[in-house]
Amino acid sequence: MSQTPSATPAVAAPAVDAAIPALSVRGLRKTYDNRVQALKGVSLDVAQGDFFALLGPNGAGKSTLIGIVSSLVNLSEGSVSIFGTDLVRERDAAMRLIGLVPQELNFNMFEKPLDILVNYAGFYGVPRAQAIERAEVELRRAQLWDKAQMMSRTLSGGMKRRLMIARAMMTRPRLLILDEPTAGVDIEIRRGMWQTLREINAAGTTIILTTHYLEEAEHLCRNLAIIDRGAIVASGPMKALLARLDVEGFLLDIDGPLPATLPVIEGATLVASDDHTLDVEMPRAMDLNRVFAALGEAGIRVRSMRTKSNRLEELFVRMTGENAQDSTVQPSPEPVA
Repeated sequence: MSQTPSATPAVAAPAVDAAIPALSVRGLRKTYDNRVQALKGVSLDVAQGDFFALLGPNGAGKSTLIGIVSSLVNLSEGSVSIFGTDLVRERDAAMRLIGLVPQELNFNMFEKPLDILVNYAGFYGVPRAQAIERAEVELRRAQLWDKAQMMSRTLSGGMKRRLMIARAMMTRPRLLILDEPTAGVDIEIRRGMWQTLREINAAGTTIILTTHYLEEAEHLCRNLAIIDRGAIVASGPMKALLARLDVEGFLLDIDGPLPATLPVIEGATLVASDDHTLDVEMPRAMDLNRVFAALGEAGIRVRSMRTKSNRLEELFVRMTGENAQDSTVQPSPEPVA
C-alpha cells in the first residue's frame, strides 16, 4: 500500500495535549462490497510516544485497520482520530501527522535514494534545500549515506527496507506506521533495523508495528493488541498480557554434557535441546529453586539461564484459537539471504 500525499505545504504541527492518544479508534467497522465484514466494531487507543504492536493471523483485519488509519481504505462506520484530529473531517491535517512504511516496496527502483527522499518530501511541500538536509540525516541514520547516489535497484533487500523507513521520516511524522518492516531480511539486518526504530521512538515518534515475527514484537513494543476475525481479542501492556500465561520457559546452559536420562521433576517438563542445553517448562507458581535442587542431585550443574522468547507466541495461539495455525505465525524467522 502507498500513501497519497497532500499537496498542502508543510506547516508546523500545533501543540497537542499529551493526554490525547496518538491514535484513537472507536467502533470501527468495515464491510466490503462482497459483504465480507473485515472489522467488527474495533476500538483502540495508542498513547503518544508508545511503541505499539498490532498482531493477528492473515485475514484478521490488520491490513484493513492500517488501511483505514492511513486513509487508503474508507471506513463503513466508526471514527478515527490522529492526535485529536478527525480523519474523516480533517483528512489532510491528519495525514500530515502520519508516516507509513508499507510492506511492499513502492519506490522507483531506477531512482537514487537521495532523489527518492527529496522528491517524496517535495510532494508534502517541504522546500528542496530543507529536504536535502533532511535526506542526509535520514540516510545516515539508515546507514545508507554511502549509497545515496546509487541506483536503488542495486540495494540489498535490507537496504531497501531501511530506505522505506527513511522516506517515511522525511515528513517528520508524529505517528509512524510500519507494516511488516523486516519481512524477508536476515537476522543481522533485522536487529540493526530494530535499533533504528528504537532511536526513532526514543526521539518522540509514536510507532505502530504490524509483524508476524512475534519475537520482534516482544523485543520492541511496550503495548500490543491482538486482532482476530475483525475484533480485538486482547490488548494492553506487553508485560501484563504475558503475565496471563501460567507457564514459563527457560533455557539452561549446562556445565558439561547432559546425562542420557534426565531427572523427573513433578510439574516441570525437561527436554535436552542439545548436549549442553536444557529446555525447561514449568508453572509460573513453581519454585525455580526446586528445579535447581533436583538437577543438582542428578549431578547436573547449571552454568547460566535465559528466558525463552516464545511467551508471546503462546499468548497469540491462545487468544486467536484455530486461526493461530496460520502459517504466518512465526516465533523466530529463518534468515533470508
